[in-house]
Amino acid sequence: MKSIYIAIFILAWLGISWGLSFLLNLEGWIGILLFLIGSSAIFSYQILPFIISRMHSQNFLAPDMNKKEKPKVAQFGGIAIFFAFSLGITFAIFFHSFLPIATFKFELSLLFAGFTTILLVAFLGVFDDLIGWTNGIRQYQHALVPVFAALPLMAIQAGTTTMALPIIGQVDFGIFYALILIPIGVTGAANALNMLAGLNGLEAGLGIILTSTLLLLSVLENQIESAIIMAALLGALIGFLKYNWFPAKIFPGDATTLMVGASIAVASIIGNFERLGILLLFLFFIELILKSRTKFQVQSFGIPQKGGWLKAPPKIGSLTHVIMRRGQFSEKQVVLIILGLQIIISAIVLGYWYLNSIEFFRILSPWVIL
Repeated sequence: MKSIYIAIFILAWLGISWGLSFLLNLEGWIGILLFLIGSSAIFSYQILPFIISRMHSQNFLAPDMNKKEKPKVAQFGGIAIFFAFSLGITFAIFFHSFLPIATFKFELSLLFAGFTTILLVAFLGVFDDLIGWTNGIRQYQHALVPVFAALPLMAIQAGTTTMALPIIGQVDFGIFYALILIPIGVTGAANALNMLAGLNGLEAGLGIILTSTLLLLSVLENQIESAIIMAALLGALIGFLKYNWFPAKIFPGDATTLMVGASIAVASIIGNFERLGILLLFLFFIELILKSRTKFQVQSFGIPQKGGWLKAPPKIGSLTHVIMRRGQFSEKQVVLIILGLQIIISAIVLGYWYLNSIEFFRILSPWVIL
């Protein structure tokens, strides 16, 4: 019965998305993106209660470390996100292959390579979730495995080898772009998203802001492949956030953070806006610096107090701890502050893109920006 409801909701959203596209006079492929977002969100939202129930019955639970009572919360939320994301990708391939929409044509090889990379990184996350965050795979393994996951993108030589660098200007990396920069980008982004995590709604909220920004950039740049990936993932995260927001009923796990990070790298590479993708991850560079000071031994958790606020641990090893040191903030407030900072960064990146689209600033940007 549940599957029937999901099918009905998705079909209804198909009509709504096409209707909105027609009323707003949008291009046909924009209507498809709206459908991908909605269908992924519906599927994720509808399947999560079942997954939460199964996790409780199988005792796949973990303590919520930021609550004084340490309540047990379901794990493996990444399963729902991945299947919802996969559904969106499947719909996109179906529309491309069977519907005569002239504006919705893209390179299947790019989409398949990107999806395969994301799939392999997600498997790494699931494996790490199964072992547990205290006994998970080592940090160097987190760094190495996504390198192999980048092989599909390397094989088809995705992206453009020429990049504009600060001060230097245009540089053609040639074969080194595929052999070196692509795997570095995938493993770097995947692990970046995995560092700033551990609070209710934080990972999903950051993922929604990041994917929304890259989706908008993909549409503005007419990069359909990256737009499809971001639309499918955005919908899956929106459906998930309802159950992950404070107080969380399910945790996203490493499967989610690694998958979102890899997706951001993939979209930036095949969409040819790598610099913008790097800028978007500014908060995560700060997190990297803070984590490295403690040799990556400190989690992002706070110490819950009687008043409902979180106290920073003695060793500052996360951006969350820096915020906790600034006042008596609740878990929700800490998350909202970080999400607000990410929104500001996203706005700056969009402004940078706009200035760079103007001829005068595009000429100057390698010299005066960054």
